[in-house]
Amino acid sequence: MVSFSQLPNLKAKQLVRVLEKIGFVVVRQKGSHVILVNEKSKLRTVVPVHTGETIRKSLLMEIIKQVNLTVENFLELL
Repeated sequence: MVSFSQLPNLKAKQLVRVLEKIGFVVVRQKGSHVILVNEKSKLRTVVPVHTGETIRKSLLMEIIKQVNLTVENFLELL
């Protein structure tokens, strides 16, 4: 099992690419937040896009849970 500390530091653009691989589509952006939806599963998630900043690991874990992935599956998609 992968621990919390083993999660990589990701930029928002990298996270969005991973989500797109599993069927999420960017539906809109409001300010510095990109909203993605998966039409098949009807899941929705929001990714903060702040130039030059990485996604906090706690937020990354929360997004992974929201999209019904395991950490191991997420890392394989990178």
